[in-house]
Amino acid sequence: MEPILQIKNLTKNFGGLCAVSNVSMQINQGELIGLIGPNGAGKTTLFNLLTGVYEPSSGLIEFNEDGKKIQLGGLKPYKITAYGIARTFQNIRLFKTMTVLENVKVAMHKNIRYGTLAAILRLPSYYSEEKWVEEKACELLKEVGLYGKRNEQATNLPYGEQRRLEIARALAIQPKILFLDEPAAGMNPQETAELTNLIYRIRDKYNLTIILIEHDMSLVMKICERIYVLDYGKLIANGNPEEIRNNEFVIKAYLGEEI
Repeated sequence: MEPILQIKNLTKNFGGLCAVSNVSMQINQGELIGLIGPNGAGKTTLFNLLTGVYEPSSGLIEFNEDGKKIQLGGLKPYKITAYGIARTFQNIRLFKTMTVLENVKVAMHKNIRYGTLAAILRLPSYYSEEKWVEEKACELLKEVGLYGKRNEQATNLPYGEQRRLEIARALAIQPKILFLDEPAAGMNPQETAELTNLIYRIRDKYNLTIILIEHDMSLVMKICERIYVLDYGKLIANGNPEEIRNNEFVIKAYLGEEI
């Protein structure tokens, strides 16, 4: 089976700084992949390349859509999103003055089929589509445990719940690939355990391929089937959790010394 995402010799330079250097990865449909490395290793830069925030200096990003290979490098974020690639951010980016429900609904615009005229004239197609959007958004909020707070402003949610709202909003675009950038950051052990269960559940329910950046190694080792490790922008290791746990180059990168 062809991988759903193939990254070949991907490089990103910022002036004289090489933030991502010659990185190659192969992601298969339905996998739960971890991307780890010390601070400044280039993890978020790699996510930004894969989601169109940055344009690669060189290399290929190839998305397999039902057998059709699409080159994502250089595309705008909204075009990449339209192919079914969603993400959350290291720093939470919610519409804080909008309600929890509105934050999810606003992400569903690409699935709306009625036109401007139907909206202005309030034609039946407008009402039927809006009803579907409302029902789908409520379903996703139930999935992440926030339905009871759907009418609260997003800014009033505790930090861990804001993280879950970001996941619900990402799911609203009906993604095939979901990038999670430090989803457990700032969470207590109970919230992290709930997040673990949520990631498993949405992966299976929505047939997702999930790639996550995370510094909580217990979470990464528990849920990820394969792990890629970056250090100073270079890929230094990849393998299953046991292989990564015992890899001397990974230990050196984290501890800063030989073993």
